[in-house]
Amino acid sequence: MNEQRIQIVQNILSANDAIAENNRQTLKQAHLFSINLMASPGAGKTTLIEQTVKHLSERYCILVIDGDIATTFDADRATAAGATAIQINTGGECHLDAVMISKALQQAQLEMFDLLIVENVGNLVCPASFDLGTSMNVLIASIPEGHDKPHKYPSMYRGVDLVVLNKIDLLPYVEFDVDFFRKGLEALNPSVEIIQVSCRTGQGLSSWINWLETKIKAYRTT
Repeated sequence: MNEQRIQIVQNILSANDAIAENNRQTLKQAHLFSINLMASPGAGKTTLIEQTVKHLSERYCILVIDGDIATTFDADRATAAGATAIQINTGGECHLDAVMISKALQQAQLEMFDLLIVENVGNLVCPASFDLGTSMNVLIASIPEGHDKPHKYPSMYRGVDLVVLNKIDLLPYVEFDVDFFRKGLEALNPSVEIIQVSCRTGQGLSSWINWLETKIKAYRTT
């Protein structure tokens, strides 16, 4: 990468960070706890969102911003589960950025909601570089992906606040070393939290729901 290319990338990220900070302040003013939910395709982002809405929608109003290259499939699923959903089609971009989120936030009356879930585009590379302005970054890993992902995608795992290890019901059938995964993760991100779940069987979902409720309640008082 030559110096001109480096400068262009730095300018893009700097502009994104400025807008992300505006998004962060907008969400703080609305007392709206928000997460940037990232994962590779098929790890279970949308299914986890469906389960989250199912468990929380009686007590909290949930807004979902769904990012995808094309289609409204994920937003449709979030709406069917009981959330209010806004679809962002990136038209080929492999990640969401702060500008896209800013425009989406303008479409909603944020004070009505208790939780915002941003479902980022399925990708383990680009989303790590673009701050969206959310309260926290959450990464879903899944058993079928393999236990080496923290080692292969360090920038993705280094910058998250929580890792949800999904599809643990497949552990008896898939060669996955949980200890190896955890050690690789903690070497990059010593303070990160890990929650193990199965969206199919419901195992561990109570821990995920409790984590969210704790954050929602704490954010209301800030």
